[in-house]
Formats: sequence, structure tokens, C-alpha cells
Amino acid sequence: MARVIITLKVMPEDVDIDQEALLEKIKENIPKGTDVRATEIVPVAFGLKAIRMNVAREESMGGTEDIEEAIMDIEGIAQVEVERVSRM
Repeated sequence: MARVIITLKVMPEDVDIDQEALLEKIKENIPKGTDVRATEIVPVAFGLKAIRMNVAREESMGGTEDIEEAIMDIEGIAQVEVERVSRM
């Protein structure tokens, strides 16, 4: 079965949140079988920065809802947006 790569944009609740600590919490909480491939912190507006990340998983694992829910359950997260899903 094919693997898919998913690009996510994760918005924190506040500009004062430690992005690196938040990223570590995300890595700890994403579902098993989902691998973090690349991450970057990108400016959004007025000092707010988002975490853009690529994660990979088997296509047979289904959609992105479980990843989004796992990230949204973390304190300090305001929004998770799926920017792209494609086969590897």
C-alpha cells in the first residue's frame, strides 16, 4: 500500500507560546504509525508564528481526522489546518 505525505499548519493560541516545546508535544501526541518528516516555524502576522509540518503515514490508515484531533487536544493549540495530502 502507498504512503501519503500530509502538510499541516498548526496555529498556537498566543504569540507567547514556546513553539519548540509545542512542537515536541505534537510529536509525542500524534497517532502511532504517523512519522514527522519536516517542520518549520513560519510567521503569520503581528508576531504570531505557525508550525508547518509534513507527516507521513500508510494510506490504509485513513484520513487526517485522527491527527487533527490529537493535535487539537494539546493545550495551547488554536487551530490545525490540512494544507495538502499527496502520495509519496
